[in-house]
Amino acid sequence: MNLLNIFTKTFETKQPEKAEVGSHWIKCKSCHSLMYYKEVEYQNYVCPKCGFHIRIDVDKRIKMLADEGTFIEYDASLEPVDPIKFVDKKSYKKRVEEGFAKTGRKSSVVSGECQMNGVGVQLVIFDFAFMGGSLGSVEGEKIVRAAERAIENEQGLIILSASGGARMQESTFSLLQMSKTSAALAKLAKHNLPFISVLTDPTMGGVSASFANLGDIIIAEPGALVGFAGQRVIEQTIGSELPDGFQRAEFLLEHGSIDMIVNRNNLKKTLADLLTLLKKD
Repeated sequence: MNLLNIFTKTFETKQPEKAEVGSHWIKCKSCHSLMYYKEVEYQNYVCPKCGFHIRIDVDKRIKMLADEGTFIEYDASLEPVDPIKFVDKKSYKKRVEEGFAKTGRKSSVVSGECQMNGVGVQLVIFDFAFMGGSLGSVEGEKIVRAAERAIENEQGLIILSASGGARMQESTFSLLQMSKTSAALAKLAKHNLPFISVLTDPTMGGVSASFANLGDIIIAEPGALVGFAGQRVIEQTIGSELPDGFQRAEFLLEHGSIDMIVNRNNLKKTLADLLTLLKKD
């Protein structure tokens, strides 16, 4: 081995060591503090310095909310079709394939049944990593089926939303899910069963304009962005400036649009207590 090979080998072995060290730290997007990853993980990905709620995936939410070993997923085999053969920069089929490769799931919704502190509940969680958590035909069908299971089992329904809105690649088919899910929740209400809506960052578009704001109780995580259109679009439409943070959870609570803001670390207990309080006699 010559001298050049020795230096090359040394350089190549040091690269993964640097990457491994870097993976132990996380930087808060709000206060820019650099923190040990395990410390943030222990706090359910809430910044221990400023309380900023870092976005988390579906698996972490299930682990955080469901009693250990109780979550049973339903309708995992449902997958989108391409009803209008939509193509923009990529085909709809290609985007679905990329979403599956990224998340290991066939849609942006995971639905199932679990126990929360011993209380049975139907749980639906949006995965923002799959096409921005957009609402399509499969997602709407999963929500309707979850509502039907809640009626059959006399349980409450909880939906955690994280979405950019209706899925444009399905056109009118996706818009119909707004009315379809709303009708299912009306049926749930007729059976005096609770629907608790949890708004996480972000909850926008057709999701916020339909089932996300139809909860018997509407909860938001601190700092969650909630609205129909973006602030810039609204300002251009009405021709005037809007107050800072007007689409954030704190502003919505102050103006009566939501019922409460709950820290992620207290969310499971809060939901379980509400389910017990609203339980059908």
